[in-house]
Amino acid sequence: MALNDLSLSLQFGSIARHLAAHRAALPRHKVIRWIRRSLEADAEMTVRIVDEEEGRALNRDYRQKDYATNVLTFDYATEPMVMADLVLCAPVIEKEAKELKIPLQTHYAHLLVHGTLHAQGWDHETSDEDAEEMEARETEILTAMGYPDPYGKARVKPSRR
Repeated sequence: MALNDLSLSLQFGSIARHLAAHRAALPRHKVIRWIRRSLEADAEMTVRIVDEEEGRALNRDYRQKDYATNVLTFDYATEPMVMADLVLCAPVIEKEAKELKIPLQTHYAHLLVHGTLHAQGWDHETSDEDAEEMEARETEILTAMGYPDPYGKARVKPSRR
């Protein structure tokens, strides 16, 4: 299986109290693997890990929802190349992973796959059928990499872009 090319910028914002655990959960080679397995075209992407304050401000300013969410996708182009920013809120993701009793890295893998699909036009909020399709695609990608089905149990669903 030939994988698409990926130019990646991996950034860590002001997450001082979370930094060590999140850096350990996000080795660059794994982030690249998770995203590349989700791509249907070559891509230029930025992944930014943020604190609750920055996550909340972005969600409020761009989605008019005044809370920090787990993942936000800012998609700029899908053809001929995927261009997007994925913003992940470290404290939210850490809390969800604990609630789900799964490793932090497993939850990051799921959310990066989820966000990458959004960057390519997948949307789970348009209809139940679209949500089922997207969840099935996420499950296919993750299980092929050895991760459990994120929807196999009562899992937290990623937020909308």
